[in-house]
Amino acid sequence: MPERIKPSAADEAFRKELLSVLPHLRAFARGLSGRADFADDLVQEAAIKAWTARERYEPGTNMRAWTFAILRNHYLSELRRNKRQTDIDDGVAERMLVMDADQEGPLHLDDMETALQGLAPERREAVLLVGASGFSYEEAADIAGCPIGTMKSRVARARADLAKTLNQEPDALKAGAR
Repeated sequence: MPERIKPSAADEAFRKELLSVLPHLRAFARGLSGRADFADDLVQEAAIKAWTARERYEPGTNMRAWTFAILRNHYLSELRRNKRQTDIDDGVAERMLVMDADQEGPLHLDDMETALQGLAPERREAVLLVGASGFSYEEAADIAGCPIGTMKSRVARARADLAKTLNQEPDALKAGAR
């Protein structure tokens, strides 16, 4: 049996830090793509790219922001590559063919997911980074590669769009805003 190579202390520290951000990456990827299977693929690819580029990561800096930027860039590359392909999720197709009961009730998670997917991609990304992932406007602007004012505008517009879609007042969606 071949002898196993022991990872360096730096590699082991990087691995632990990378593993700690995976749930956050998955949530971000799920929000961006709207599909669990595609989100898992995005996270896997982002983790591989991060591991491959680990020498470029500066310990003590923001691993979450660094990996979110990697995932975002890979997601945008995939969108460009697959621009001409259409992919229908089985769950989406089923919801299109089956009419839900007409009942009043609390907002469902599916309603929010549908509303998020209805946003323009840059607005969805902005509200996911600031609202769902907890990044500051500055950090989110760095990840998205845009000015902070643009990020603030995108978040405000995304919240207004969500409020309109969900028939709520915009102030109700500002809870937790930075």
